[in-house]
Amino acid sequence: MKSLKYGAGKNKGVSNHMLTLHQRLLHALNLGIKFSSKDGRKWLCLDIEIQRLAIRSISAFIDCISIETSQHPLVKDSIPHILVALEGILLSRNDTVLGMTVNVIVKLVDVLGDSILKYNVLELVHPLSSLLSIIQSTTAVSCVTALNQILSKLTPWRFKRQQEIWKILKSTNTVDHIVCGLQDFLLGTKSLEYFQEMASLLSTILWRWPSSRYSVWSNGTLLEGLGDTSLKHNSSVKVTILQLYSAIALCGNGTTKLLENGEAPLLMMVQCMGNSHPYSVRIEAFKLVQCLVRSEKSCLALMRLYGKSIVKAILNTMHDWSLCSGKVATNEVALLVEACRLALITRWAGDHHFYFWKFGVHQIILDLLLSNFHKSKQNQHFFFLKELLNTARKGLDANCLLILRPYIWDILGWLAIHFAEDYNPQMHEVKHYLDLLNACACLACVDSIHKGRQVLQNDLLYTSKHEPALRAVLLMVYSPCKYIASQTRHVLSELLIPNEEDLEYLLDALRSTTSKDKFFVSDNHQIVINLMGLACYSCLPICQNIIIKNEGIEVLHSVIRWCCNNQVHIRRSSIASHLYHTSEETICCWTHNDDWEGADILLFFSLWVLSELIPNLSFARNHKEVTSAWVVDVLVLEKFEIQMLMDKLLEICSDTSSPGPKWFATYILSYFGIYGFPSGLGRRIAKALDETELADMKLIPANGEPQNVHTAIIIARCPSLLPPNDLPLNERTDDECAARKCPENFSGNFRRKIRLSSHVDFQALTKLLAFVYSGFTEVGNDLVKNLKLLARRCNVQLLSDMLSKRRPKWGNPFPCYDLTPLLPSGHYFS
Repeated sequence: MKSLKYGAGKNKGVSNHMLTLHQRLLHALNLGIKFSSKDGRKWLCLDIEIQRLAIRSISAFIDCISIETSQHPLVKDSIPHILVALEGILLSRNDTVLGMTVNVIVKLVDVLGDSILKYNVLELVHPLSSLLSIIQSTTAVSCVTALNQILSKLTPWRFKRQQEIWKILKSTNTVDHIVCGLQDFLLGTKSLEYFQEMASLLSTILWRWPSSRYSVWSNGTLLEGLGDTSLKHNSSVKVTILQLYSAIALCGNGTTKLLENGEAPLLMMVQCMGNSHPYSVRIEAFKLVQCLVRSEKSCLALMRLYGKSIVKAILNTMHDWSLCSGKVATNEVALLVEACRLALITRWAGDHHFYFWKFGVHQIILDLLLSNFHKSKQNQHFFFLKELLNTARKGLDANCLLILRPYIWDILGWLAIHFAEDYNPQMHEVKHYLDLLNACACLACVDSIHKGRQVLQNDLLYTSKHEPALRAVLLMVYSPCKYIASQTRHVLSELLIPNEEDLEYLLDALRSTTSKDKFFVSDNHQIVINLMGLACYSCLPICQNIIIKNEGIEVLHSVIRWCCNNQVHIRRSSIASHLYHTSEETICCWTHNDDWEGADILLFFSLWVLSELIPNLSFARNHKEVTSAWVVDVLVLEKFEIQMLMDKLLEICSDTSSPGPKWFATYILSYFGIYGFPSGLGRRIAKALDETELADMKLIPANGEPQNVHTAIIIARCPSLLPPNDLPLNERTDDECAARKCPENFSGNFRRKIRLSSHVDFQALTKLLAFVYSGFTEVGNDLVKNLKLLARRCNVQLLSDMLSKRRPKWGNPFPCYDLTPLLPSGHYFS
């Protein structure tokens, strides 16, 4: 204890009263703490009175600690000794002083706050967690509170400390004891206060340690019991249970359990989203839904159960806000943010889009953008674009609810990209709303491009603010709804074409970046914004010519090469801060919850822009059915550069994991005469097409040589190529069922000869078989028409779409070489 003795100079800044309490603390601690070379300092006194004296002295000293004095050497050197005493007294398990000790620990954590982690809190975690199963309910509440406060201070980057604490919690069976305590409450043997503290502690553990989740989500009785309990108690209990469910849903398997067997939890969650509940309850309900819809599969599963109710709750919340002195009430903002965050389920196609439009999403997000616009302008139609843009600019400049703008742009973009092709805004009386939303987004987009020249490079705040608007406009440009797409291009052309300086700046910035000897991670954010800005220009035919003549193709090729060669990976959440959530750091057992571009966002937008430019180059003419008026007659790439680009695109198709970049790579390759989806497995199986030893079927065209093929491959990849009578088991109305039963009835000891119609072109047949076997095929322009006709007749829709030069549909999974139809039902090819 010598380290606690100070000279007069070291006590400067501390009151005499605190010095007196410190001397009493020293005296009390010296009575129980002993030092040994083996164990260091330990509290070894079992005398109740001495323990009580030490606890009172510690409590009195803690009461004198303030924010100012918490960093004083007198305090900082005393805390480790206090922790030693508290640990020893807890381990003595003396019922007389146990309650006092735990209360002092709660007070200590409250006073020190996050700085408690500077000390060895492991000394308290072990005894506190080991007491959960043996102490009485009144003391247990304080014990759980203390442990919860300590664990909640932990931060994700303190990985080593978290590992050490988890070992302690695991060794003391903490999670099991908490679950037992919660079940005791459900049986009526524990108090409500005990239940809330236990549930809160369990949430804290589940959020930080994925290994703890299985024993909780696999307990169906507990999950249902919690849901029933929440319906019977007040708001504070609902908040606690909703937080616990959210922690369980961090595990993908836990989410599946809740969706499949959690009728009571899901019903309670949906009810708590309603405006009859306090803000605190509704916020936690929205957060729980966000956890449950982390992937497309889980989102669509929940939408099938409660889609209408959830969408209605989202839009009611976004609609029920009011301005007070020009500002939204503080307690409404957090709820609005969670509702808007949940509305991002529009990123996935599904029936929930119908409900968004049914309940007036167009009017609601316009009101959020332009501050209750419908109250004064509801029936106004705009006959001139200038008038439309002026109204949009005036509303945006009011700066209402800026915190929601990134969400609104995302919602607008997702709604646009999932529009039905035949949707007519005029028939549904939403045209003037869509026009104004479109104008707002285009103005924000153009502002983003222009302001990019005025901000510091790699300004993450700028990137986070402006990326959503750029993205929304790009999604609207490529909306399946022809009206939205054409209107967006029209507005962009009015705003962008007069600003060719911005286009030249984007090209110069990208050229400068690609000319560096090295790329730095800090460059990535600005490159993304520049590429998105360039994508906006590239959707306008008049600008495509300018980009190509200013070496835009070469610049994009450089970016693509660098991304592939250096394994550059960046996700959207790292540049759009509104999408980031700390829970992403601790989720487990989730698959396929990435955006379409995945971790290849730089590569994705490079290919996006390139896909707009390549069709206009002279070497692409031979692979286009219709020649664009803007085709450039000058060959801007040398032959070796073209080959390098093709090789890189083929590499992307095989080696990139994200579906978006792979789709755009295949789309661009179609302009080089390569159609399909190259893969390693396809190349291997393609070798069988040239071998006759195992072929068991002969296709005999009317105008060419017979083709030896394999029944299994044809049935798995193109069953419509066979006449109905030649399908196995006469399953002629369901190709998939017929193919699935094929292996059980297949014999390699027979050959079949099938004469094809005279309408089947021999060369088209060979190209179709190449696609069936390898997954892709090379086709000259003179054969495109016949092959497209054959592909349609054989129901090979993917090849037909590619031959028609149809742009990839947003969100489509990338086709894999799948032989699942050859396997028994319930088995999948991998």
